[in-house]
Amino acid sequence: MAGIGRLSSRSSVLLLCDMQEKFRPTIFHFTNVVNNAARLLQAARILAIPPILTEQYPKGLGPTVPELGAEDLKPHTKTSFSMLTDTVDKELNSLGNPKQAILCGIEAQACIACTAYDLLERGMEVHVVADAVSARSQTDRLFALARLKQSGAFLTTTEAVLLQLVQDAKHPNFKEIQKLLAHPSPDTGLLAFFRCELAFLCEEHVALHSRWEMEGFGVMCLYSVKDRVV
Repeated sequence: MAGIGRLSSRSSVLLLCDMQEKFRPTIFHFTNVVNNAARLLQAARILAIPPILTEQYPKGLGPTVPELGAEDLKPHTKTSFSMLTDTVDKELNSLGNPKQAILCGIEAQACIACTAYDLLERGMEVHVVADAVSARSQTDRLFALARLKQSGAFLTTTEAVLLQLVQDAKHPNFKEIQKLLAHPSPDTGLLAFFRCELAFLCEEHVALHSRWEMEGFGVMCLYSVKDRVV
């Protein structure tokens, strides 16, 4: 449903961005992020959601890591930060131009962000799976997520995506999806994001309260001057 971010398996595509060997030692919570992306890929296969895989300059950054379970997918190689290369664009067209993109991979402030912006400009609804997205720096990761939210992307989690795609325990594939939910998603350090969001809201509240106090003080001074003039 347009506007509120209700996912549908019939109109979605899964985008798997640049989860490659050379990133393994440098990406924050790399193993857990890839494990979450692997669950999304398993769910996509169960629900017949087409997956698209990219690799950033594989000659230098190596192949996609095996634990993603994407050996059967032919990667689109690229040098651009955005996943929307000519070949990916053609594949999206061949899929009937899906309306919703489920986006995961690395890095949040670079390839994920550029891909999300291109998808949004294309008119697609973008769901960034926060616990399946990371970067070398947690600071860059959290600010990128906040920036993507400002730009109109929906932030979500692996488990939330799986449940929204089936929506009902009577769904014919629910039992298979349920197996992917047997264990909670591993920690990827996202609590810091919500602490930042809460701190920002608190600062906004304090600033607004201070402004009201100052405006109230200004009104009182105005009436005081008026009384003196009268």
